[in-house]
This record gives sequence, structure tokens and C-alpha cells, in this order.
Amino acid sequence: MTKQELICIGCPMGCPLTVEMEGKEVKSVAGYTCKRGKVYAEKEVTNPTRIVTSTVKVIGSSLTAMVSVKTKEDIPKGKIFECVQALKGLTVQAPVAIGDVILANVAGTGVDIIATKNA
Repeated sequence: MTKQELICIGCPMGCPLTVEMEGKEVKSVAGYTCKRGKVYAEKEVTNPTRIVTSTVKVIGSSLTAMVSVKTKEDIPKGKIFECVQALKGLTVQAPVAIGDVILANVAGTGVDIIATKNA
């Protein structure tokens, strides 16, 4: 049996978590003070995912030259570099509204990149 130590990011408490695994199966999670901690720990050791944030150049906007963007949902951690590469050099035409899809199905994940502000 192996142990992994994590700090929970599910809430501001930052609980120290200990996950015991047998092979790829989670046997126990200790140290969490809310349900989010247990869920976070199990997911982090079996299938880690992340939200990716970045910026994209906007053409024709009087408000800003860049618009902040993010993945609409979390993507597999192993796809982050591919996602960032897909955004590199990308430009969009103004107007841009919060929630607009900037890039669909980034890196073949099925997840869209969306705008997080108006431009």
C-alpha cells in the first residue's frame, strides 16, 4: 500500500490529506473536514484535472487589447501544454462577451475555451 500527502484546495481550510492507495485504487482518505476534501483527494490521485486560464489578443476593441479566457470545465492535467499551445497566437475579433466560445474542443478534450470578460 502507498500513501500520498496532499493539501486540499476544495475550500479555504487547506486541510492536509493522506490518501492510501493499493495499485490504482483508493483505499482511504484521511484529514478532510468536508466532503469536498474527500472528492478532491480521490480525483487528484486517480485523474488529476485543471482549469486553464490565459489571455487572447482582441482586434478592433476600444476597451482592451487582450481578453481573459479559461477552459469552461477542467481538463486532464496532461493536456495543459497542448491547450496553451492552441491559444498561442490566437486572435479574436471584437466584440467579445463574457461566456463567448473563443475556441471549441481545445486539444481534443471536448471542453471549450470561453471569454471571462467583455472586450
